[in-house]
Amino acid sequence: MTAPTTGPIGADPGASPGPAPIKAVPLKHPGQWIAAAIVLILVFLFVWGAATNSAYGWGTYAKYLFDTRILKGVGYTLALTVLSMVIAIVLGVLLAIMRLSPNLVLRSVSWVYLWIFRGTPVYVQLVFWGLFPSLYKQIDLGIPFVVQFAHFDIQSLNAAFTFAMIGLALNESAYMAEIVRAGISSVGEGQTEASVALGMSWTQTMRRTVLPQAMRVIIPPTGNEVISMLKTTSLVTAVPFSLELYGVAHDISGVNFQPIPLLLVASTWYLAVTSVLMVGQFYLERYYSRGASRQLTGRQLKAMAAAQNKVLAVDEESDERR
Repeated sequence: MTAPTTGPIGADPGASPGPAPIKAVPLKHPGQWIAAAIVLILVFLFVWGAATNSAYGWGTYAKYLFDTRILKGVGYTLALTVLSMVIAIVLGVLLAIMRLSPNLVLRSVSWVYLWIFRGTPVYVQLVFWGLFPSLYKQIDLGIPFVVQFAHFDIQSLNAAFTFAMIGLALNESAYMAEIVRAGISSVGEGQTEASVALGMSWTQTMRRTVLPQAMRVIIPPTGNEVISMLKTTSLVTAVPFSLELYGVAHDISGVNFQPIPLLLVASTWYLAVTSVLMVGQFYLERYYSRGASRQLTGRQLKAMAAAQNKVLAVDEESDERR
C-alpha cells in the first residue's frame, strides 16, 4: 500500500515540497482608533454644548430658516452669482485671448486690466461702484461732439443690483482670464499643428481640439470660483445692496437683536447651495476627464463585464452548434 501523495497530481514524488503559503496578518493601529475616539468625543461634546446653549437661539433659527424674506434673499444671491459668473466667463475668455494675442496693444491692455482688478480688494471695488453715480452723474451715448443718441441720468436710477453684479463680474473676470489662459496653454502645440495640417480653421481647432482638452484644466478652478462667488455676494452691502441673503439676515437681526441665530440661518443656506454646486462640479469634472486616467470607473467596468459576457455567450453558442 503506497502512501498518499501530498503534492499536486503528476508532480515528481522525489521533489521537495513547495514553500508554505504566506499568511498575511494585518497590522494593528491602536493609535488611529484612540485618535478617532478622541475626535468623536470632542465632536459630541461640541454638538451637545451648542444644542443646550440658549445663546444660539435655536427657536429663532427655526422660525426664520424658511422665512419668505430669507428665501427671497437666497434668490437674489443665486441671481447675483449666476449673472456675475456668466459675464465673468465671457470677459475672461476675451481677456485670455488678448493675453495670448501677438498684438502688443491687446496684450498690454489685458495685462493692465488684470493688474488692477487682481491687485485691489473686491470690497474696495464694490465701494467704488456704489459711488459710481457720484463720479458720473450722467452718461451720453453717441458720436463725440457730433450727435447724441441716448442720455442716462445715473443719479435717478435705482440700480444697486446692477452695480453689484457689474462689480462682482469685473473682478471675477480677471481671475477667469488666468484660468482660461492656463487651460489653453496646457494643450500641447502639436495638437494645434495637427489640426491645422488636417485643414481645420482657427475656430475649428479651438472648438474641436484645444477647448475639449483644456476643459479638463479649466473646470475644477472654475467650479471653485463659482462657489467663491456665491460667498462673495455677501460683500455687496458695500454698493449698497442689502436684498441678498446676508443683507436680509443682517436687517432682521437689527430688528430682533438676535444676530447669532440669523447668522446661522444664512450659513445654513450658504452651505446648502454650496453643496449642490459641489455635486455639479464633481460630475462636470468626471465628464471632461474622460480618457485622461487609466483607472476605469464603475460604469466602465460594468460595461466591460457586460461585453465579456456577450462574447462568452456567443462562443458557447458557436461551440454548441459545432
